[in-house]
Amino acid sequence: MRRAIPWLLVLAASAAAEPRIFYSKDFPGSSPAYVEITLAADGVCEYREGKDDDHPVKLQLARADAREIFALADKLDRFSRPLESPLKVARMGMKTFRFEENGRQQEVAFNFSEDLDARALADWFEKIAETGQHYLLLERSVKFDKLGVNKALLLFEASLSRGRVVSAPLFLPLLDRVAKNESYLNMARTRAANLADLIRAAHK
Repeated sequence: MRRAIPWLLVLAASAAAEPRIFYSKDFPGSSPAYVEITLAADGVCEYREGKDDDHPVKLQLARADAREIFALADKLDRFSRPLESPLKVARMGMKTFRFEENGRQQEVAFNFSEDLDARALADWFEKIAETGQHYLLLERSVKFDKLGVNKALLLFEASLSRGRVVSAPLFLPLLDRVAKNESYLNMARTRAANLADLIRAAHK
């Protein structure tokens, strides 16, 4: 055990040195009222619906998508400058970007920004959030509400068709479970099988 400790410290230091982007949106009255996302440079991502959420949805973004997100952060000077618009607009949820690297953090918060790069970056995280929300809804329906599975699949299918889903292969185990289990409605089984085929064809 004594020999393992230095290696653990090295691993921890290495993880701390890896750049990460943190995003949160605090919007009381919406559902969910709070979300937060952490994204590493290699595309490893975690989605939470609470600051004390111990069971995040874990996603793997494509490397190209992760590079695009980090490139947007670089265009925004890694959040070292204000992004809030001076315009008086309705509350859209307080959004926070934070860049973490080598133990240092730089963050900025805003309700609405006119900066196109900030808006593009926020949209990326909104897509990740939508993906996490679809996954949680489908997972709950598969486990506890078999009659609600088809509705969850319809919502997921609509977002998938609009390009609002990242890490689509994450859904394959749930889709296969529905497609192969006769206890679910036939329409749900057929839709799940079709969606699984579509995702596999797109990620060969």
